[in-house]
Amino acid sequence: MQPLLQLLKRPLLFVAGFSFVVNLLLLAPALFMLQVFDRVLTSQSQETLLVLLLGVAVALGLMLMLDYLRSRLQGVAGNLIAEQLSPAVAKAMLAHAARRAERAPSEGLRDVAALRSLFSAQGLLALFDTPWAFVYVAVIWLAHPVLGMAAAAASVLMLVLAVVNDRLTRRDIEALQKEAATATRYLESAMHNAELAQSLGMGEALIGRWRHLNAGVTALQGPTARKSVAMAALTRATRQAVQVLLQALGAYLVITGEGTPGILVACTILLGRALAPVEQVVGSWRVLAEGRLAFARLSELLGATARQPERMTLPAPAGRLHAQDLMFRPPKGERMILAGVSLSLEPGESLAITGPSGAGKSTLVRLLTGLWKPHAGVVRLDDVDIAQWSRAELGPWLGYVPQDVELFVGTVADNIARLGEVDPDKVVQAAQRAGVHALILGLPEGYDTVIDSMGVMLSPGQRQRIALARALYGDPRLLVLDEPNSNLDGAGELALGEALKALRGQVTVIVVTHRSALVQHMDKLLVLEAGRVKQYGPAAEVMQTIRRAGQNAGGAQVVMMPARPAEKVS
Repeated sequence: MQPLLQLLKRPLLFVAGFSFVVNLLLLAPALFMLQVFDRVLTSQSQETLLVLLLGVAVALGLMLMLDYLRSRLQGVAGNLIAEQLSPAVAKAMLAHAARRAERAPSEGLRDVAALRSLFSAQGLLALFDTPWAFVYVAVIWLAHPVLGMAAAAASVLMLVLAVVNDRLTRRDIEALQKEAATATRYLESAMHNAELAQSLGMGEALIGRWRHLNAGVTALQGPTARKSVAMAALTRATRQAVQVLLQALGAYLVITGEGTPGILVACTILLGRALAPVEQVVGSWRVLAEGRLAFARLSELLGATARQPERMTLPAPAGRLHAQDLMFRPPKGERMILAGVSLSLEPGESLAITGPSGAGKSTLVRLLTGLWKPHAGVVRLDDVDIAQWSRAELGPWLGYVPQDVELFVGTVADNIARLGEVDPDKVVQAAQRAGVHALILGLPEGYDTVIDSMGVMLSPGQRQRIALARALYGDPRLLVLDEPNSNLDGAGELALGEALKALRGQVTVIVVTHRSALVQHMDKLLVLEAGRVKQYGPAAEVMQTIRRAGQNAGGAQVVMMPARPAEKVS
């Protein structure tokens, strides 16, 4: 957040400077009333009244212009926050969401909006005006010490009310924001499964659970609102009461001959001006508190990103991959998902990873691609810790197809080109290497077919094959496929096998699979069980060992499924 604060420093300094002049000019009405009551009414001078009117008119006109400018500068500061923070926050959210072992801060952009709202609220300007209460009290003190002491006591009382308001509502507002974020995240998650929910008639149940979460928000919102409204009402009433008391005290001084009517009226105006910012701060306290919490969360989010040091640009990798003694345990988890996994691949070698469900295969894939960091051990690409690679620099050399394939809104060509500038030759080449060129040409608009957010125009098998083309776009040196044939028909599986056969010796390939059809194209085979390496070595030797063990144990070992028949359709 430091660069942002440096960027905001200049407009906020101007706001502070304008606030200084605006509050100085606000002394003009009080001085005008003082002169009217003590000079004009006694001298009956119309010329004096006219000069005073002209002077006040000039002061108020200048104040109007400066007040407008400081409000506009406040809006500029809010726009700077949105423009500077939104891309950085979105990038940080994307990085956190990729590490699903951590909670993704989905409220990041909402925090940016809350911070921007703070800079469009009058409460922020009131914060700049509040210190002037001491100046106004000092002027009242100069007019009459007794009135000054009364004004000082009133100002202290208003400040105490502001502090009490903070103590009463801070925790409630924090809890309210957490509950609201939880309810919103649940609803957003449910929307991703809208098709399933509607098909199985789960809509009412989902909405019921969301309403239950939202009821918690409402339960917190009521007391918080009551406290905030009560404090705002008490502050307004207190302000009116102290003004009445000051007027009464001033009238008493006039009656006893210790003051003049002009001093009474002027001090009343000055006290009202001194207390108004405090009242505005209390009235806008919720916006100010939410903005403060949003700033704290964004500082934490962006601080974690900023702590990553800049890395020197590394040369293109050859594809040599080594993993040594990898250990991984999820946050707050007790059981190790991976324990002491090691493997080694030379450039152009291929590896199949298999094992029962829950063995840790997908976790191992995420560690090998650098998406997650191991708790112990290291993954090296060309002898460099993969964590030292910038994701932007590593991305072009890495091909990855996750278990749950997602395509982005855009054309098929956009998706294959990884949402970058579409190079038709490279896009077609990637599609041909993946064996999906003919399939794409059969789509309604070919490579220009638009994919919506749900990808409903494509079957799961088609999405999986297009994702393989995306992984092969450019010149990847490491290709990682997590069950790339889970939705493929026989023809798609044959095309995948041909693609892997063509890549053999050129690209380092890692495939998670349960099917023997893909293992035959691999150089090595690793069998995971309960997060540990059960068998590892040349694919043919490990397969023979699995078969012998299966025969001896009555088939109780890892079973490799045969390929699907070619006549099936996706």
